[in-house]
Amino acid sequence: VIYSESGQDWHYFEALINSLNLNLQKKVTYVTSDSADSGLDRDHPLFKAICIPEGFFLTLYFNMQKADVVVLTMMDLDNLQLKKSINPVHYIYLFHSLGSTHMVDHANSYDAYDSLFCVGPHHVAELRKRESMQGFEARNLFEYGHPRLENLLSRAQAYQQGALQEEPVNATNPVVLIAPTWGDQSIFNTCGEELIGLLLDAGYHVIARPHYQTLQMTPEVVESLKASYGGHENFEYQDRMGESDSLFRSDILISDWSAMAIEYALGLEKPVLFVDLPRRIRNPDWQALGIEPQEASFRELAGEIVSPQGLDKAPAKIAALLERRPDFRQTMRELRSQMVFNISSSIELGAREIARLADEKALERQAREKSRA
Repeated sequence: VIYSESGQDWHYFEALINSLNLNLQKKVTYVTSDSADSGLDRDHPLFKAICIPEGFFLTLYFNMQKADVVVLTMMDLDNLQLKKSINPVHYIYLFHSLGSTHMVDHANSYDAYDSLFCVGPHHVAELRKRESMQGFEARNLFEYGHPRLENLLSRAQAYQQGALQEEPVNATNPVVLIAPTWGDQSIFNTCGEELIGLLLDAGYHVIARPHYQTLQMTPEVVESLKASYGGHENFEYQDRMGESDSLFRSDILISDWSAMAIEYALGLEKPVLFVDLPRRIRNPDWQALGIEPQEASFRELAGEIVSPQGLDKAPAKIAALLERRPDFRQTMRELRSQMVFNISSSIELGAREIARLADEKALERQAREKSRA
């Protein structure tokens, strides 16, 4: 069984499901809580999709689950409304971000899973350290990788090949993409208007792409940005998440603590300017692990940092970063191979591991049933 909280999760699961169905001939039941999930439209004899909205029936479904294996991208299993089954189920957590586990997330967000499909060595180190500190039994930490990053790499290459055949766009105006995280301490909620104004005055083409949570939680912030700069010829507003055209057209990203900045730098080999706003912290004891979170340690490798009180320095910092692009590309290629498992083969390996675990747990279930007979 694969569980999806929302339709946005489909692009994490689709390729895995294809591999399980087509290459490994494994049956998959896809349970989603989003009636608009694209997975509900998939048609394959080994695939069954069910929509169970959030609420009582979903809670009951989780409590009584009888699957051998359940795959999720949902954190905090057993901590909130959705609990582990009363039956023996093997839970697999699928990491879909390069960010660390112990600062932005709760300390116990990943404790309930039996297997965790890790993006890179940092996930393994962080999870093993927590297991040791809490006295947990060692779990199955599978060296998975990051299919989204692989997709970004291939799409960037295709975009570049296509762009070379066309007339350059904004050749004299470098394109700056502002795509921060969300919340009261994020760029758009604190200093977005000032930053955009400075960049436009410096001659940059600016694309503002707020996080979807910003649109939901503080729509007035977005409306204010659009009202202030919507008429400027070098300002562009975009509200599409995912690998949209703005990622490929941009020359540089401005962000804060969004893990998407790591994907941008490693996948597109483009620099990032970080506005040094307060860290996003859900685990107040994150320092007890003794490991610097990836979101923090990567910032100086991926570009430059500017303080919110010194935003007037942003245009010059951007110009300097763009001048160093050739060296930056090589650095990102080297870091990518060190930080991410199985680039170009994560889906195949991940599907095989899911199938292996499902077969193993099915044999254990059959043995239990036989012993009770």
